[in-house]
Amino acid sequence: ALRRFARDGNSPIVMAGFSWASALEKVAADYPDIKFTIIDMVVGAPNVQSVVYKEQEGSYLVGIMAAMASKSNTVSFVGGMDIPLIRRFACGYVGGAKSVGADINVLQTMTGTTPDAWNNQTKGAEITKSQIAQGSDVVYQAAGGTGIAVLKAAADAGVLGIGVDSNQNGMHPGNVLTSMLKRVDVAVYNAMMSAKEGAFKTDISVLGLAETGIDYAMDENNASLVSEDMLAAVE
Repeated sequence: ALRRFARDGNSPIVMAGFSWASALEKVAADYPDIKFTIIDMVVGAPNVQSVVYKEQEGSYLVGIMAAMASKSNTVSFVGGMDIPLIRRFACGYVGGAKSVGADINVLQTMTGTTPDAWNNQTKGAEITKSQIAQGSDVVYQAAGGTGIAVLKAAADAGVLGIGVDSNQNGMHPGNVLTSMLKRVDVAVYNAMMSAKEGAFKTDISVLGLAETGIDYAMDENNASLVSEDMLAAVE
């Protein structure tokens, strides 16, 4: 797909997800005059722009909301593959929750250490049920396809889930407290516009709250779950 776009002269070519890295490394070298943008991964090439996020910042915000929504004083995190990227989600979540109260208990479990961890819904559900049994009443997932089962298990148990990357509030309306958003739309728009204006930079771009690259989701599906105090604390 990348080669086809490059052969046709498209520039920039934008792809979302770290799994594109190996293909991009090959294609970018073969088409040095084409500009590429990869989102969520760093590829060191003279014609590649890498966009990564400050996941910890958005996770801090949903950590605040989780702690304020919790009745048990215990919240939890289910990660996918145990890599530094997912550790940033966990770290930010703990920080946000603990900012509400030092006595907030935060459980953390990673699904695995191989790429299979992103698509193990059986294990995702088991981890979630285990965390709920330990008292968690708000479960934040950053686990790819595995996270679908995390949100379902939380909803089935009558506790709150927190979605990730995109707005997942509508997956279980009334049971998803919020979703931590990675604004891929902002990254794509910036790449396209900078190329159009002749200002495309082949470097590493890091998007956080200040760059409007990170956000949390509010809509009709979770409006009743989020109090004015919670919104004020997050803002």
